[in-house]
Amino acid sequence: MLLRHAIGQTLRRIRQDRALTLRTVADAARISMPYLSEIERGRKEASSEILAVICRALDMTVLDLLHEVTAEAAVIDLTGARQDRHELAGTRPETGDTVAMAA
Repeated sequence: MLLRHAIGQTLRRIRQDRALTLRTVADAARISMPYLSEIERGRKEASSEILAVICRALDMTVLDLLHEVTAEAAVIDLTGARQDRHELAGTRPETGDTVAMAA
């Protein structure tokens, strides 16, 4: 999954959870409604400045957003198989020890 898709899905979920319309958030962020829609659908990769104004419109920080994305996103390797977060980080969940990653 591309980062822009994960960010877009998370932004849409947060907006909908707060019962806000695309228009409301776009107006508050001072961006166009179609542009916000494209970001939410993962078709446009927003700059950090655009993410900051969208997050402000949602009463959150970019760090809050990234935390939500991390918590929600399923990490998929090139074959499409899900990988455990610890496997990707190179740690053992039971100990937190770092392990060598296979190439």
